[in-house]
Amino acid sequence: MHVQGQIKKYITSQPEPKRSDMQALHLLTLKALPACKLWFFDGKNSKNQTIANPTIGYGFHTIEYAQWNDQRVFFQIGLSANKTGISVYILVSQIRHILARTYGKENWAKQP
Repeated sequence: MHVQGQIKKYITSQPEPKRSDMQALHLLTLKALPACKLWFFDGKNSKNQTIANPTIGYGFHTIEYAQWNDQRVFFQIGLSANKTGISVYILVSQIRHILARTYGKENWAKQP
């Protein structure tokens, strides 16, 4: 299944109101980063064991691990449902200006 299909299936599998909230966050993120690469991680390792909640990823970033002299390609923003709510992961500080421009001048990082 292609990434867009996996994302749609994941969002529609959520109970309300989480489903509507996830869909709204998904659309807002796509509005802020319209040409971004989309990712979907099903939360399973190579042994098909669940190790994390499924996550939708947006954007592209290379993480450098100096101690291992290694790199890993990863997403910039992640969106994941969990038992008590929704987690939004912002992994690249350079996109802060996009969020501030999109959602207003107030300090969005300190909003409840």
